[in-house]
Amino acid sequence: MAITNVFTSGITELLLLSILEKSDNYVYEITQVITKHSGGLLNISPNTLYTVAYKMEQEGYISEYTRKVGRKRTRIYYHLEPSGKVYLRAISEQYHQTQQGVISVLDFLDASVSIQEEGDTDHET
Repeated sequence: MAITNVFTSGITELLLLSILEKSDNYVYEITQVITKHSGGLLNISPNTLYTVAYKMEQEGYISEYTRKVGRKRTRIYYHLEPSGKVYLRAISEQYHQTQQGVISVLDFLDASVSIQEEGDTDHET
């Protein structure tokens, strides 16, 4: 089952910047890296990546340049700028905190004590 757009839209920036931190790349290759290394669970379309890349470029986090491929074709490559590295650290930390919060809630809900039982003990004095 593929992850829904609600989650994908929130992590596309993180994935794009993380991949660009490793090396400059172009959108099609980035989509392939995401799909392959997520085991097919994340299928982010090139259009979604272009939209995010455009936003990141406008904010100064990434830049683009063209590279000739073959005789007539060119590819647009994206490069992570220093401000993008700072932003990546911030959103990465935020992602990990959010992930830990979700795990904590799910662990609580998986525990043998129900929410109702815990609520009942809060009212006892």
